[in-house]
Amino acid sequence: MKATVQDQYGSADVLELGNVDKPVPKDNEVLVSVRAAGLDAGVWHLMTGLPYLLRLAGFGLRRPKIRVRGREVAGRVEAVGKDVTQFQPGDEMFGICEGSFAEYACAREDKSALKPATLTFEQAAVVPISAPTALQGLRLGNVQAGQKVLVIGAGGGVGTFAVQLAKAFGAEVTGVCSTTKADLVRSIGADDVIDYTRDDFADGVRHYDLILDTAGNRSLSHLRRALTPKGTLVIVGGEGGGRWLGIGRQLRAPMLSPFVSQTLRPLMAKERQEHLQAVRELIEAGRVTPVIDRTYPLSEVPEAIRYWEEGHARGKVVITL
Repeated sequence: MKATVQDQYGSADVLELGNVDKPVPKDNEVLVSVRAAGLDAGVWHLMTGLPYLLRLAGFGLRRPKIRVRGREVAGRVEAVGKDVTQFQPGDEMFGICEGSFAEYACAREDKSALKPATLTFEQAAVVPISAPTALQGLRLGNVQAGQKVLVIGAGGGVGTFAVQLAKAFGAEVTGVCSTTKADLVRSIGADDVIDYTRDDFADGVRHYDLILDTAGNRSLSHLRRALTPKGTLVIVGGEGGGRWLGIGRQLRAPMLSPFVSQTLRPLMAKERQEHLQAVRELIEAGRVTPVIDRTYPLSEVPEAIRYWEEGHARGKVVITL
């Protein structure tokens, strides 16, 4: 089958469209004929091998153990393992796998769900990692109706879901983004938008009950200035922590939290079917809609990643097959 593969860590230049064996599902997996695959930050980390801690965590010291890139997937079930009970051939699914930038991929049953009936495959493919991450971040922050919530990186992959989910939970939402994304963030429900190229959200005038930081490069002291005295900060992702650890703020936040009145929490998102199901219900109820900026064919995955790296994507980037 055709697949986007890599045999060394590096930039998008290390990716090639090649031929590999069609995967065989394990007992707890489904074989998926891939129709679309989402591009998330994890793809970049696995491609580059950064931070180095990732390599020590078992992904391969000198080269990636898994050659095929891509994790978010949507497609049609071709075959099921003997222990699978929730899917049968022909079902339309979405979920998380290893190697979705390919014609076929295997996904664990407990990381998959039936595709929302209201979504196309392209829309469904950008949900499985980004939307549950936003959901878990808001839950970790104990979001409540009527609270003032600030979403940093509101125009990005996780941020566009976070804005909509926070609104669905009844919060008053302010999104932080660049000038080019302000109209998008307003269109998905943000009550207010702060253009970080013009204004500082931590100006001492505005304060928020919950800050969800999906951008990952501002200091804890800067973020705390925008919190209420009893507010909560949830840090999503591991950006800006250097080439070795990549999680500097995630380590410092819980160490500082016991000594201040505010709650500072790092998010370590889990990949579970229950989160997919929760998001699926909100999507089918019309409360959440995936935002797609651009689509690329399988042959142009390197170009898709280069575009994503620029940081200008409004929502998500998707690979189509």
